Amino acid sequence: MNEQKVRVGITHGDINGIGYEVILKTLSDSRINEFCIPVIYGSSRTASYYRKLIPSCENFSLNSINNASEINAKRVNIINCVSDDLRVEPGKPTEEAAQAALRALEMAVSDLKAGKIDVMLTAPFNKNTMQSDKFKFPGHTEYLSSAFDAKNHLMMLIGDALRIGVVTGHVPLAEVPERLSKAHILEKLELLNRTLITDFMIRRPRIAVLGLNPHAGDNGLLGKEEEAIISPAIAEANKKNVLTFGPYPADGFFGAVSYRRFDAILAMYHDQGLVPFKALSFDSGVNYTAGLPFVRTSPAHGVGYDIAGTGKASPDSFRTALFMACDIFNNRKQDAALRANAIKPSHTEKAS
Repeated sequence: MNEQKVRVGITHGDINGIGYEVILKTLSDSRINEFCIPVIYGSSRTASYYRKLIPSCENFSLNSINNASEINAKRVNIINCVSDDLRVEPGKPTEEAAQAALRALEMAVSDLKAGKIDVMLTAPFNKNTMQSDKFKFPGHTEYLSSAFDAKNHLMMLIGDALRIGVVTGHVPLAEVPERLSKAHILEKLELLNRTLITDFMIRRPRIAVLGLNPHAGDNGLLGKEEEAIISPAIAEANKKNVLTFGPYPADGFFGAVSYRRFDAILAMYHDQGLVPFKALSFDSGVNYTAGLPFVRTSPAHGVGYDIAGTGKASPDSFRTALFMACDIFNNRKQDAALRANAIKPSHTEKAS
């Protein structure tokens, strides 16, 4: 039974944000241990600090361990990654908190590579304070893709109503047009299609593609990218049996609730996809990185300094991210088994 549970590595993120609050609120539900083995990469002392601020978690205890080889399959485990002298200052961005976030991330990545945990769930950190000689990335997505040499990856936001991927992620808006090409968009479409099939068990996904310019260029009047780059990429994707439609004007597409007719949407840039997504699914949405050799999810919200330490943070997004990580891990196993059985020769087939 224990071998069937998914070992979920959870990085504590920024200790001065709402990370520990949403982690503790989620994991204090004993039913979590029925289907997964949570392993927090963080600080027992910091967890204790926040537990005292959350009445519902006062009687919740963690199994403090030194490394992943000591994991207790029946408990919520926490690996101490940092010194007990770590200072907690809710609502305040500090270099010390950033270093603690990076240390937890590094240890979780090491254990993932060693096969000691199965999936990763990351609590949010402050992208600005994280910048250092050891961390020169816009966020988790880019750091993890570099750590695992996953050159073709896709930032996705997943909610009850929609799934959105972005061609260009954490890049300045001014650089978006120059980063778009037929080949790049086609690469993302193929990855998105493969992810929907393998990770979400959708056999024939339908993908909508948004235009870059207002009114999707209005036949070239408001921009040429749709005619020169995006439409040719869509045509090529369909030739490769990737069911792709568009390009659609982003405002009308979401205004008319057209997204309900598709299994996923590919947006051209960060805010084009994330603004409507967070308007529709902010409380329970999940950030998912497609294209990695392992499953990584995260809540769709940030560090939440404004409510850190107040007990007001909702665990809904984090809880959904935990469930999704386990579901995708199991879906990948099922998909692999189906593919393996599909290529096995029939018992009645004669050897050549």
